[in-house]
Amino acid sequence: MFKQLKSDLPASVVVFFVALPLCLGIALASGAPLFSGLIAGIVGGIVVGAISGSNVGVSGPAAGLAAIVLAAIASLGSYQDFLLAVVLAGAMQILFGVLRAGIIGYYFPSSVIKGMLTGIGIIIIIKQIPHFFGYDGNIGDIYSLEGIGNAFNSISVGATLIALIGMGILVLWDSVLTKKSKIFRLIQGPLVAVVVGIVFFLLTRDSAMFAIDEKFLVNVPVPDSFDSFIGQFTFPSFKLIGSAEIWVTAFTIALVASLETLLCVEATDKLDPHKRTTPTNRELFAQGTGNLISGFIGGLPITQVIVRSSANIQSGGQTKLSAILHGFLLLISVIIIPTILNYIPLSVLAAVLFLVGYKLAKPQLFVQMYKAGWKQFVPFMVTVVGIIFGDLLVGIAMGLLVGICVILIKSYQNSYFLHKEDVENGQKTVKMRLAEEVTFINKGAIIKELNRLEENSNLIMDVSKTHYLDSDIIEILDDFRIKAEEKNINIKIISQRGTVDNPPSYQQFFMRPKTA
Repeated sequence: MFKQLKSDLPASVVVFFVALPLCLGIALASGAPLFSGLIAGIVGGIVVGAISGSNVGVSGPAAGLAAIVLAAIASLGSYQDFLLAVVLAGAMQILFGVLRAGIIGYYFPSSVIKGMLTGIGIIIIIKQIPHFFGYDGNIGDIYSLEGIGNAFNSISVGATLIALIGMGILVLWDSVLTKKSKIFRLIQGPLVAVVVGIVFFLLTRDSAMFAIDEKFLVNVPVPDSFDSFIGQFTFPSFKLIGSAEIWVTAFTIALVASLETLLCVEATDKLDPHKRTTPTNRELFAQGTGNLISGFIGGLPITQVIVRSSANIQSGGQTKLSAILHGFLLLISVIIIPTILNYIPLSVLAAVLFLVGYKLAKPQLFVQMYKAGWKQFVPFMVTVVGIIFGDLLVGIAMGLLVGICVILIKSYQNSYFLHKEDVENGQKTVKMRLAEEVTFINKGAIIKELNRLEENSNLIMDVSKTHYLDSDIIEILDDFRIKAEEKNINIKIISQRGTVDNPPSYQQFFMRPKTA
């Protein structure tokens, strides 16, 4: 795990600076103590990161659960009672993992997953607009659409200026400097932007025009002793253990957190340059353990989070060490340097998140999905719109419903595959024959079979009888091509067009000419 330290360490620093404001912001939006968000971030990094089988996924408090948490705290009456629901939800997730319920994540089409990523990217950008310009109003308004419009009427000159400077540093670093020298890949642009932001605040704090108000800075609790630090932890109350409402709340949190985690696992695996597959049952067990511990010491519910995971991947993270290190950085920072952290302008962190959001919602992706055909584009757009104007679960549910309708329209039958194994000249050869129609429903089984292929083996895939091959399956094959090269697996495709060894692009290979 430590072999990739030179890549994981700088990535963990980037994830730390992305996670810090998110932990605080989600706690604020959830109506919970700010420190509870930091606890969830620390546990999500260290505990979940250590147990999880994901190489690049990062866990922490999730914005998608904020509304559920806010309502639960209000209905249960106290935060201590709510923590009991988090503990029980963690136990339920552990049970989900033991019962091998993780396979449900494979039954979501890629158009919905891409729509989720795009919708989250747009939401990230929208939600950071008030921070970027230093909205001079009620801090709670930055989590509402009304506050976004008001931000333009009350702009902080200093906050906006350093945000623009930070954005310039990030773009310059990402598009120019990282290609010039290895030193610029080791020292990440977001870290430089944050340091510049701290220096800017200190130099202009007495300026009439450029001074940044303290409410536009990171706000980490500053303990004055070890006892005051320990006093920030909150422990659950077990007096409502027999209440039906507690168990309903716990099950709701467990179900929603598990679903969000599985969807984020699917999305993160797609973003992974090495196309590694996360064991979903182990992930549910890891998330459950994290929620169990987080609830016991006063933290918010935890899920794998696409924002932090994508920031980790984009910053060059290679193994789970980056997630674990980011958790330790959060822990160290709230103990040793909370005062320095409180000098960081939120507008600089908003600039970092702007770039993360843009990479998730690039305009080229809309063009790509449109060119893929209406069967991909419609569920994609429905998911994006649902997330923006509803919430994460509403968007996913809408996209999935449309995706199912598309599949029903296609009216597939018997979309399964067969395989058998032979040993020839000391090498194992796996022969797979795909059926007439293969759709995203078969993703889980196909991924499982492909991952079982041994090093230095042969794969013969017969698609000569296949009339319809879903683009999701083509993507799986394209992703597997990278892993096959690393494991020295030779692939032979048999189709009506002939036989091809190790095709460079399955997308082009499986394109069928239009018939009159």
